[in-house]
Amino acid sequence: MKNLKVLFALALLLLLNIPTYSQEVLPVRGFCIAAPQVSELDDFITFIDQELAPRLVNVLVLRVDFNYQFESHPELRDEVALSKEQVKRLVYGCQKHGIRLIPQINLLGHQSWASELGNLLKVYPQFDETPHVEIPENYEWPNEDGLYCKSYCPLHPEVHGVVFALMDEICEVFETDAFHAGMDEVFYIGDDQCPRCSGRDKAKLFAGEVNKIQNHLALNNRQLWIWGDRLLDGKTTGMGMWEASMNNTHRAIDLISKEVMICDWHYERPDKSAVYFAMKGLDVLTCPWRNPANAVLQTRDMFDFRASATSQMKDRYQGMMQTVWSGAGAFMKEFYNSDDSTANTAANCFRAMFEEIEQLSAHQKQNEK
Repeated sequence: MKNLKVLFALALLLLLNIPTYSQEVLPVRGFCIAAPQVSELDDFITFIDQELAPRLVNVLVLRVDFNYQFESHPELRDEVALSKEQVKRLVYGCQKHGIRLIPQINLLGHQSWASELGNLLKVYPQFDETPHVEIPENYEWPNEDGLYCKSYCPLHPEVHGVVFALMDEICEVFETDAFHAGMDEVFYIGDDQCPRCSGRDKAKLFAGEVNKIQNHLALNNRQLWIWGDRLLDGKTTGMGMWEASMNNTHRAIDLISKEVMICDWHYERPDKSAVYFAMKGLDVLTCPWRNPANAVLQTRDMFDFRASATSQMKDRYQGMMQTVWSGAGAFMKEFYNSDDSTANTAANCFRAMFEEIEQLSAHQKQNEK
């Protein structure tokens, strides 16, 4: 049945004279955004039909976190969250266009934001890597505690029983073969005051958590996707503490499973670190955000990497994925209502990246004739 839906969608694209790209040209043409709120669901499904499908987006990563009515751990649900039936509408909306749907729950890091503790540590405070660091009423960065976001302790004996149950449930309801665990911007890891992690190698701690998650997913033939910043050396490269690591987790790149998909994000400069990941034997995507000019350069680089690579390296360069860091509703409002096509916004970046993909794909196909 799924194959028939995909064939029907492709036939419809041909009838509408919408360009099609060979999988060889760019395997992944992705879009990452927060899962819609319940009130935004209808508009977002229309957005899939009218904007993602015509651009031949074939991967949609939805940042779900606790915006789902979990049955395994109902205590972790957001107050208003998507039901199973509503998620199935998203699943069908993607399947009919041949879009691979991948849910994300932030694991390890991003267990708080500003002055808000995330649901996992609210309900299970014993999982906190740094319980001695209090969430301030009025958050500011920088601060004396080096608090950006809280992390859970990867060595707590009970944490994986909870997060793996969430992973399994969300993967089942999304009918997916992959799961995105986030794992970006992990500043708290191997804390000196943690009774389990103190004194341990931060790279080994990070790699151990990546491999534990990947190994669990592999039991059901699923793949782990993560952001790539913690695997880059922020000191040597000059990329700094946000787009790379300044706390020595970067050595984990030689310790993690080669099955993991790396989502390599660079927002301020179009750095070419995809080459580094590919040379380490990892599949990689390049991920822009809100700078259209950078997105165009990054897209050209990805095509060039694939065109000039050895046969062993080519397929590690998997493609491009636009990232959006506002809610789905806010992004759609920006996309449909903004009149400034020159501004550095996620909406303009999205348009620019997919226009460049279409042009480069057409040029490549022409050259192959």
